[in-house]
Amino acid sequence: LFLDHKTLYYDVDPFYFYVVAEVDEEGAHIVGYFSKEKVSAEEYNLACILTFPQYQKSGYGKFIISLSYELSKREGKPGSPEKPLSDLGKISYRSYWTHILLTLLSKHTEKDNLQIRDISEMTGIKTEDIISTLQSLGMIKVYKGQHAVFVKQDIIKKYLELKKEMRLCNSDCLVWTGPINSDSGRKD
Repeated sequence: LFLDHKTLYYDVDPFYFYVVAEVDEEGAHIVGYFSKEKVSAEEYNLACILTFPQYQKSGYGKFIISLSYELSKREGKPGSPEKPLSDLGKISYRSYWTHILLTLLSKHTEKDNLQIRDISEMTGIKTEDIISTLQSLGMIKVYKGQHAVFVKQDIIKKYLELKKEMRLCNSDCLVWTGPINSDSGRKD
């Protein structure tokens, strides 16, 4: 629709589509959607994302991104968006990852000894995306061949002072049981 660089070469059967709607007194209005491969060897949790133009700049893109990660957490499989990302995709994901990671790190102390693997399990974000985001913030050090989080409290404090509001999926409000295999009636 509004994506001139996207072309459909494949059938849509291998994808799940999640549609997001805004509900008001006049009914439900589709604001956007995302698709996700039913089986992804690369552990992608989002293949394509679209927010309709009249709903852009309203936070729905980040909401849809956060919804894809909430589903990843429910599945117990950290995920990542399909690569390569568009320019706008890179900006949106880096902003989302930065917000989630700095907010999480602000709630933990050095005594918690958080590992990147722990952060991945808590956020649903793949370790590679966590590492690249923390590297961009200057918060990763390599020690004996291992990546170590070097929390810079001044960066976290400056970010929190910005009081960035982000429309995110509230996991407490998410009702999702997972895909059902129509042939056998069992979950995929």
